[in-house]
Amino acid sequence: MDQLSNFISEYLKTCETIKKLNSKTIKAYRIDLSQFHTYMLPQEDFTEKTTLNSFLSLLHQKYKPKTAKRKIATLKAFFHYLVYEEFLSQNPFEKLNVKFREPQVLPRIVPNTIIEIFLRTMYKQKRLAHTTHKYNSILRDIAVIELLFATGVRVSELCSLTLSQIDFTTYKIIINGKGSKERILQIGNEDVKEILSEYYAAFKTDISKTGWFFINRLHKRYSEESVRSMIVKYLKLAAIDMHVTPHMFRHSFATLLLESDVDIRYIQRMLGHSSIKTTEIYTNVSTSKQNSILTAKHPRNSMHIDITR
Repeated sequence: MDQLSNFISEYLKTCETIKKLNSKTIKAYRIDLSQFHTYMLPQEDFTEKTTLNSFLSLLHQKYKPKTAKRKIATLKAFFHYLVYEEFLSQNPFEKLNVKFREPQVLPRIVPNTIIEIFLRTMYKQKRLAHTTHKYNSILRDIAVIELLFATGVRVSELCSLTLSQIDFTTYKIIINGKGSKERILQIGNEDVKEILSEYYAAFKTDISKTGWFFINRLHKRYSEESVRSMIVKYLKLAAIDMHVTPHMFRHSFATLLLESDVDIRYIQRMLGHSSIKTTEIYTNVSTSKQNSILTAKHPRNSMHIDITR
C-alpha cells in the first residue's frame, strides 16, 4: 500500500497548494484518507469493487449518515484526482452505488423573542460594567453576537475576520467562505454598525498588532470555542433555559429572512451555499412554523359551532 500512501500525500499537497483549501478541510481529508489507507493495508488492490464496497459498508455501520456521506465525498474527490492525473485509467466509483437516503434533520433555530432577551441582557451587562476591562470584554461579546445574527456567517468565518475584510465607510464585510469562496455582506442595522465601530475604537491597537478583528484577553485571535463559552455565560445571566450554539444564529438568520418573504436565492448567496438544495432545508423549518401557526392560531379555533347532527 506504499503506492496508495504516495497518492494520498500528493493529493493532500494538491489540495493545499493548488486548490487552496482551508486547514480544517485538509485536516478532515487527511483523517478520512488515513482511515481508508489503514483499511486497505491488508488488501491487494484498493480499487477493487468488492473491497471498496466493504469499506463503504463499514462507514455506514460506524458513522452517522451525515459523517459517512462526507467521508464518501472525500473518497470520490480523491479517486477523481487519480483519474485526472492519469494515475488510474478508470474511476471505480463509477461502478459503485453510493447513493443513500440521509435522514433529514431540521436546523435548530433561536426564537426571535429569545434572541431579543439575550441581546437585552448583554447590553444591560455593558451598562453595569464598572471597569474598562470588563466594559471592553462585554463590548466584544456583543459585537460577536450582533455580527453572527446580522450576517448569518459561520463562527469560523467570524473568528477568522481581519480588519482588511471590513469597510467602516460602507459597512460591507468580505467573508472568506468554504472552498476559498468570497462573498460580500452588508451590515444594514444601525445598532450593529454602532457597536462594531465602538468595538473597533476600543480594540484598535490590538487589532493592528495581531491582524485579527476579534481579540481575546491574551491579545490573540478570539477562538470558536471562546464564542461557545461566551454564549453559555450570557444564557445563564439571561435565565434562558435553552441550548444555543453559534451556528443556531446562522439558522435563525436564514429562517427569519425566509419567513419575511426574502427570495431563497438571495439567502443562498448570503449564506455562501454552493447549492440551492442546501438552503432549501430552511423552507422545511418555515413550513413547520406554518403548521404550528395554522394548528394553534387559526381563527377557526375560536369559533364554537355545534357540529352534532
